[in-house]
Order: sequence, then structure tokens, then C-alpha cells
Amino acid sequence: MNIVLGITAGIAAYKTPQLVRLLTKNGHTVKVILTENAKEFVTPLTLSTVSKNTVFSAFTSVENDWHSHVELALWADVMLIAPATANTIAKMAHGICDNLLLATYFSAKAPVFVAPAMDLDMYAHPTVTENLKQLQSFGNHIIPAAYGELASGLIGQGRMAEPEDIVTFLENTLTPNLPLKGKKILITAGPTYEAIDPVRFIGNFSSGKMGIALANEAITQGAEVHLVLGPSSEKNINPHIHLHKVVSAQQMYEATIAQFSTCNIAILAAAVADFTPEVVAPEKIKKKGDQLHITLVPTVDILASLGKIKTTQTLIGFALETENEIENAQNKLNRKNLDAIVLNSLRDAGAGFGTDTNKITFITPAKQIAFPLKNKQEVAFDILAQIIAISE
Repeated sequence: MNIVLGITAGIAAYKTPQLVRLLTKNGHTVKVILTENAKEFVTPLTLSTVSKNTVFSAFTSVENDWHSHVELALWADVMLIAPATANTIAKMAHGICDNLLLATYFSAKAPVFVAPAMDLDMYAHPTVTENLKQLQSFGNHIIPAAYGELASGLIGQGRMAEPEDIVTFLENTLTPNLPLKGKKILITAGPTYEAIDPVRFIGNFSSGKMGIALANEAITQGAEVHLVLGPSSEKNINPHIHLHKVVSAQQMYEATIAQFSTCNIAILAAAVADFTPEVVAPEKIKKKGDQLHITLVPTVDILASLGKIKTTQTLIGFALETENEIENAQNKLNRKNLDAIVLNSLRDAGAGFGTDTNKITFITPAKQIAFPLKNKQEVAFDILAQIIAISE
């Protein structure tokens, strides 16, 4: 998720670098807004370092850059204010907008979470209690303050919830409604390399971008994702994905079979080599004459193998075609006992290997849905939406 973290001027602000670290570790992207007084408790440099993003505190910077509260609010999937002082809570409850954080809050369309932090008598004061109730009536989520030792030395309720507890509260509140929550998805991606000798191989131009985009999107939608990835230089892989790196078709088959029986959905987006050398030379083949003859034999058909053993799984294949595209894809769908197939045509500009865009047709036994050219992350969203629809 994209999270805007608002930090106000409470002593608990010293915990926010740890909060940012935990959120980013869980795969979220965090942008921080500090009130001016909050800088007395935690520095922008620290927060910028742990979030890997610019930290905002005013509408303009010394470079005269304009920091738009509207853009920040629209970017956010979630807004979290932690710590939230009594002063900021009162302004939020009564429409007072006198800094960048509050302007972003009043512009936000995403869910808002508030983690109060103050001394026990302030936290128990009727005004603060009513203001928190008012925020709840607006649909904001209040993360209750914890009981313990306070900055004043007193013992009571008013401590900001610990960073670990804030992350758990936020994720438990938001994730139950994710469409793939509780589902295990198996995805294959990238090429396979079939060795000729220790230095040469048979391969193809697949980058793995489409399969990785599917894996990242499935994580965003709540799934447990196992990605079986052939040789690929792509690095944009969500750290919560269970990554199984392979090289050859046989290795990909073994890794895929190991996960298939326990998965709900299998999406085979990899460009698996159809043939492999019958004999792999133990040493580098030296040039002798003008010709080299290599006998090739078929690789294992992973998709067909899964089609034969599937029970309750939804099985999705990919077809990259250059002619008679729809007919060839439908034949593959039927032959391999698939629930759906995603068709790419190399005749479509911007589709196929190595590009950041794709143009697909989603084909089931009952229908065909053609999509326009989009970036691969958007294509991944479209594919998963169709898979969810046929899996229900």
C-alpha cells in the first residue's frame, strides 16, 4: 500500500523511524509529513533515510518546490497519523487546517488511522474523548493508546501504541477485504535456459516482467504467492513473494509440481523452452569445421502435466502467437485442460518479450475478452480480475 504517515509534535515521535522501517519491510511505500514542531523530536533526514522518500513539512521548500497536499492525498491508499497529539486531534475534529499535514488529511479519500499519544489526564479529558468520537463518526480508525509509563513519569493510558502493534492493527483492519486473501497462487515467469555445454545454452528473449507483475499484484491483493522464476535480471520483486529460482525446464517443472497440489490458482506465464539438447557436452565445444549438429529432444510439458493432475485448482496458461492467434490459443486451452489462457500476439506493437507494456486477450471456454495496450502492472490487475471472476 501507499501510506502517508503524518507525525505530530509528541515525544512518541522518536518511535516513528521504527514504524516506517516496519511498514517498508512489509512491502508498503511510505511518504512522511512532519509538522514543524515535530522536527524537535525526530529529524527529516532520519525519516527520509528509512523511508527512501522525501519528507514533507511545508507547502513549499527552500527550492521553491510546491508540495501539493492534494497529490499526496490522492497518492495514498492509507493515511496514518502517529503520534496524534491532542492539538492535532482537535483540529481534525473541528476543521482547522493550518499546516500541510492537516490539509492532506482534509483532502484524503483513503482510510485514515489515528494513533493518539499524550499524558494520561489529557487522554482521559472529556474534550479529547469527544474529539476522538467525532473522528470515529467521520469513519476514521482510532488505534487505542496503550497503558504504561509516560514521558511525565506517571503510569497510565496515553502511550502511543508500539510500532509493531500499529502495523498489525492497520493491516488486520484493511486486509480482510482483499480479493485474494487466504489464497495460494503459483506463478511461473521468465525463460528457461537449456545447456548445450558449460558456457552455451538454448533460450529465448523473455524478461519475466509479466509474471513478476502478476506476482506483485497478487501480493497486493492479499495472496500467498510462490514465484518460480527462470533466469531474469528483473529486481522489482516484492520481498513477501516466495521466490524459487530455476534455470532449466526440468528444474521449473520440479519446483512447480512441488507447489501445485496446495495452491488455489496456478498461472503459468513462463516462456519454457520446447526443446533441450539430448546430450550436454561436459566441456566447452570447440569450433571444428563449418557446421555443428545438436540433437534436440522435447522438454517436459509443464502446463499439460498440471492439466492432467489438477483437481480444484484454477489453471491459467499463456500463449504467445505470431499467426492464427485465437485459433491456436483455443486449441492450447482445450488440449491442456486449462480454465483460461492469456493470449499475446507478437504482431501487436508493444506486446511480448522485454517490453513494459502488453496487449492481451483473456480466453475461456465460454468467452474472449480483448484488452487495449497497457503497462504490465495494469495488465496484471486485469488478468487477476478475470481469474477471480472464473474462480468464484
